[in-house]
Amino acid sequence: MGKPAKYMVVINTIKEWIANGDVKPGEKIYSENELAKMFNVSRHTIRQAVGELVHEGLLYREQGAGTFCAIPKTTNVSEQPGAISGKNIGIITTYISDYIFPAIIRGMESYLTSKGYSLILSSTDNDIDKEKQCLEAMLSRNVDGLIIEPSKSSGYNPNIHYYLELEQKNIPYLMINQYYSQLNPPYMILDDEKGGFIATEHLINEGHEKIIGIFKTDDMQGVYRMKGFIRAFREHKIPFLTDTIISYSTEDLHEGFEEKVKEVLADPKRVPTGIVCYNDEVALRVINVLRGEGLSVPDDISIVGYDNSSLAEASEIKLTSVNHPKTRMGLDAAKWIVDAVENNGKSDKNHITYEPELIVRNTTKAIGKKEVLGM
Repeated sequence: MGKPAKYMVVINTIKEWIANGDVKPGEKIYSENELAKMFNVSRHTIRQAVGELVHEGLLYREQGAGTFCAIPKTTNVSEQPGAISGKNIGIITTYISDYIFPAIIRGMESYLTSKGYSLILSSTDNDIDKEKQCLEAMLSRNVDGLIIEPSKSSGYNPNIHYYLELEQKNIPYLMINQYYSQLNPPYMILDDEKGGFIATEHLINEGHEKIIGIFKTDDMQGVYRMKGFIRAFREHKIPFLTDTIISYSTEDLHEGFEEKVKEVLADPKRVPTGIVCYNDEVALRVINVLRGEGLSVPDDISIVGYDNSSLAEASEIKLTSVNHPKTRMGLDAAKWIVDAVENNGKSDKNHITYEPELIVRNTTKAIGKKEVLGM
């Protein structure tokens, strides 16, 4: 029998650290460089191993802070104040370690642990097949409740029967950020249509008429943000021209997305004065493309992001962005699921929609008549 793969040695060793209490829930583990030296392997091998442990819910990442030990399902919650023995809440997000998700999870974790619940974390990478695996794992662990962010919610989801199985087993579940319309489930979402509208209207009020929108269309968030974008054109009677919208899927973000932006910029007649982006990550990618083309933000082109993530203020130029109630949503979701679990799967309020707010920073400016008048 051959030696186990190097990344499996890393995985098994870290699992032993967790099981033996050498690394406790909430504690930061060694950096990638430290682990690479410790195991005498490449950083790629370490990333592969840590990524697998994150997927299993044993570790989680926080952007800019490092990798931490998650609360394992074997945690003895009955010893905690106010604990309910053996209560486990499953949390499935599209991503755990990136973007706004650490803030959402922190909001959940603070409340759930205070009530004596353990968290079982997993992520789908916005992939339907991985969502299936996560759902099967949660059902096999007999979770008491489930909080989930759906994957690719704009189309039919072949995993619907797993949600029906949860209902048959009287296991409450809550969808956040988006939801599968086929199910009409309990959900907590941001009013993304209004968010897309106020982002676009801000540019219109600043004198912009040549505006393009860049939206991800394989989830309902992107579809509704695009809908709000179009509504702003309609209500303000702004001409809606060819190539006003660039759409992309999850996969396009890593290949081909930036080329679509460059194609628009290559034709002087198509170059916009303002761009509304699906989220802050996309906005920063667009800013990098613009710089590569010799264009300045906001002097040449104004940019609006979405979600008011840490990226909005961490970037060199502070990003105008629609705020997402990250920590509040996480806390509200945790309170909802605990209430549902303790009331036999029922909760008083099954739908919550948050109002969006535009945070204006440095990536937008007035042009034309409004600028001349000092408005």
